[in-house]
Amino acid sequence: MDNQHKYKNFISEIPSTAVEVYRMLPEGTRCEVIFNELSMSLSPTPLHQLLLSDLHALLYFFLKNANSGKVIPAPVDVYLENYESVVQPDLIVLLNENLPQIKKDGIYGAPDLVFEILSSNRAYDTQRKRSLYEKAGVKEYFLIDPENKKVTLLTLNAAGVYEQTYEEVGTLNSKLLSCKLTF
Repeated sequence: MDNQHKYKNFISEIPSTAVEVYRMLPEGTRCEVIFNELSMSLSPTPLHQLLLSDLHALLYFFLKNANSGKVIPAPVDVYLENYESVVQPDLIVLLNENLPQIKKDGIYGAPDLVFEILSSNRAYDTQRKRSLYEKAGVKEYFLIDPENKKVTLLTLNAAGVYEQTYEEVGTLNSKLLSCKLTF
């Protein structure tokens, strides 16, 4: 095969958006797309993953007992197409009425609740993702510091803007779920 045609079967069309590039990457690639900008990330720390495991179990059993929705841990693709974005939040919650957002290849549309455990690049979660989740209409956005378990909750107000509702250590307090869970 000559050099002119050696890549012919590899890429059939040149991608025009970051989401199209994202869809071409191998499964498991640690990256997200926010507002058509691709960002790579390191693997989470063990402390991050231990906290993720605890929070997932806590929310799983609460939602199962309440029969009110599902919690899904990362990695799962959440497509916010109007904003040319694909993210993999640490945890998402979909209430029963929004379970049809779950498709074969990901979640399409804004989850009801998003939980992000802060990493070393805090600005990414507290600014970039905050802006995306606010515009997409995520009703409750929890930011959790793995070092001290401080939880900050941002709640979407009637104008579609996030307001900080509370800040506590080791407690998830959700009006949307009508619960206060300690971890």
